[in-house]
Parts: sequence; C-alpha cells; structure tokens
Amino acid sequence: MAKFEKKINYRKKYPGLSDEILCVLEKSDRKMEYQQYDLKVERYRIDYAKGNVTYFPSREDSFERLLEENKQFADDAENVEDTAVNAVMIEKMLKCLKLLSPEEQELISELFFKGKSEHQLAKVTGIPRMTIHNRKNRILTQLKKLLEK
Repeated sequence: MAKFEKKINYRKKYPGLSDEILCVLEKSDRKMEYQQYDLKVERYRIDYAKGNVTYFPSREDSFERLLEENKQFADDAENVEDTAVNAVMIEKMLKCLKLLSPEEQELISELFFKGKSEHQLAKVTGIPRMTIHNRKNRILTQLKKLLEK
C-alpha cells in the first residue's frame, strides 16, 4: 500500500483561486490521505521502559482476516421469535377473515391475495372504484377490531 503523494501547493499551481477554494482543496487532499493511508496502516507502539510492543491493527479490516479469526457475523435469516409471532398473527388473521361475509372475503381476496388494484376490480365487477375503496376501508377497520379481541 503506497503512502499518499506529496502535498500539492495549490497557491503556486493555481495563483488566481480564492482562499476558500484553496482551503477546500487542501482539506480534500487530507481526506484522501486519511482514506488511502491512515485507515489502512497498522501501527506499533514501543514502550522502551517496560520492553513492550503494542500492536494496533488498521481501522479498515478485511473480511478474510475476520473469517480466519473465526469472528461471528449477524445472521441475515429471520430469528425464531419473529417467525413464531408471524405464524400466530397469520393464523389469527385467517380466523378473522373467516368471520367476514362471502362478499367481503372475495373483495379482500381479490385486492390483497390476487394483487388486483381497485381500478381493475371496478372494471371487472362494474362497481365504482370509490365504492370498492370505501368497502375495503370498512372491512379493514372491521378486521382490525377483530384482531384486537
């Protein structure tokens, strides 16, 4: 890994630039140096009085090195508690859906399980879209009350 290059004298290179722009250029160079060198370098501190050498790893670490040291990573899979809660909620929702009238069940089935939009359902059934929308909202409110019991 190469050390960051020698600092550029922007005042000499671009004599007509304002002080604010020169300050931004110098700060961006320092950021580049930090990202390209300071984060990646490993450091040692030697205590001559005690005869100790302290090793400081780089702040940027490689995935391979972490695997070699058997570091554990968070699992992306859903945890057991969430799976159990979801299963219970789905079962409760299905019981509540069975309490609805057949027309209400059909409306919910078309909109949520079959993925039709209110506009598509309005064209197929001949019922105005706003009527379907209002029925859907009423049914969802009813389901919410049933789920809270």
